Amino acid sequence: MHLADFAAGSVGGAFGVAVGYPLDTIKVRIQTQRRFTGVWQCIRTTWKTEGVNGFYRGMSMPVTTVSISSSVVFGVYRNVLQCFRKLRSSSARLDLLPAKVDIFLSGFSGGVAQVSVMAPADIVKVRMQCQMVHQGMDAQQPKYRGPVHCLLTIARKEGILGLYKGAGALALRDGPSFATYFTVYHVICEQLSPPGESRPEWKVVLLAGGLSGMCGWCIGTPMDVIKSRLQVDGMGKRRYNGFFHCIGQSVRTEGLGVLFKGLGLNCVRAFPVNMSVFAMYEVVVRLLRQTP
Repeated sequence: MHLADFAAGSVGGAFGVAVGYPLDTIKVRIQTQRRFTGVWQCIRTTWKTEGVNGFYRGMSMPVTTVSISSSVVFGVYRNVLQCFRKLRSSSARLDLLPAKVDIFLSGFSGGVAQVSVMAPADIVKVRMQCQMVHQGMDAQQPKYRGPVHCLLTIARKEGILGLYKGAGALALRDGPSFATYFTVYHVICEQLSPPGESRPEWKVVLLAGGLSGMCGWCIGTPMDVIKSRLQVDGMGKRRYNGFFHCIGQSVRTEGLGVLFKGLGLNCVRAFPVNMSVFAMYEVVVRLLRQTP
């Protein structure tokens, strides 16, 4: 088992959250609140009514949990990929280029594996990001006083399974998107690196990381919309009876385009975030493996 990949994924994930959280808040609000007609209107309203803090609501828990879930994603990805290499070659040499299908399946495995860790933290993040919009700025007492209080309140009022609301959509988002993510990253690095070079240059890492993040979100945004709507549904009057009802109701009332709400924002956010994630990942891996 390659423990360096778990550690490097943890550091990279935490760094990525810090870079992209403000745009993530705007993305979630656009996806779940009809009152926002566009990105800039949502940004202006958030700034005017909540100030800078409005863009960082609920961030403390995601920094911790995304660090853990990113560790799971990268660790599972690398170790599953190594298993495929061993099946294909008795030597399992690290310098052999893996098959694209192995990368895709390894990425899929990593994305699905992290849902058990990610789901509770993600619902807390989404509800913290949206509670001021739901309650209004003049609310006497916020429903959730902080991430931990939000987590405990959901568990008490909706049961432990309430923490996994939208987990099915989260798995359907992260499996295909991480499969795409790692595959695109590998292909770009392979194409832009000299033949026989086992490690890409830093400028290639940054470009490949940013573009792979954008491609991953192009695949994952429809399920991201459904996931966010199911998670927010417990904050007030229930609108959805389940996963398929949420899809049907959303498309019927807002059109097919609703499944791509926030796609542009996701792509804009994904480039610097995943550029940072892969850069930090490569830095930590190279330090821990102590190779030039």
